[in-house]
Amino acid sequence: MVNVSIARRYARAILDVAAEGNRTDLVAEQLNAFADVVGHSPELSDVLLNPAYSRVQRSNVVEAVLKALPSPADPALANALRLLVDRNRLGYLPDIARLYRDMADARAGRVRGQVTSAVPLSADAVTQLQQSLQQLTQRNVVLETRVDPALLGGVSAQVGGTLYDGTLRSQLEQMRRELK
Repeated sequence: MVNVSIARRYARAILDVAAEGNRTDLVAEQLNAFADVVGHSPELSDVLLNPAYSRVQRSNVVEAVLKALPSPADPALANALRLLVDRNRLGYLPDIARLYRDMADARAGRVRGQVTSAVPLSADAVTQLQQSLQQLTQRNVVLETRVDPALLGGVSAQVGGTLYDGTLRSQLEQMRRELK
């Protein structure tokens, strides 16, 4: 079981360094990209997490992945990843990336949400929904869309810990409760 307090300390330290240069969003993108690359490659994960590989080998792999990122790695991120290699803490990387994103969002006054619909939503519909949710929450809302064909129709949006359910199924359930 991963100790979240350790991941939180690393995420906070990276955020503090990135915030000094007003680069929190750039570092968040790069950290997520790095964590995704590692998470989606079993071979890469094995090299970075297996103690059979030396620290030098893991460090070389981290440097190679950093160079392969679409944009040059931010120095705060590169130094943090080198530190994770030195302290044998790369196993915390997915939690560090998640906690960093959450802390950066909180610092920027953003909240993330997920919209689920039966069919793909148009860009205009997503924008209108995003504006409505921003008015409801009084915060900047970043939406991720998802399609679930099991929905009969309508949309459900989860923002933070609140679920706004406008699906046809929930409306039918509400009507059935009212008719009883």
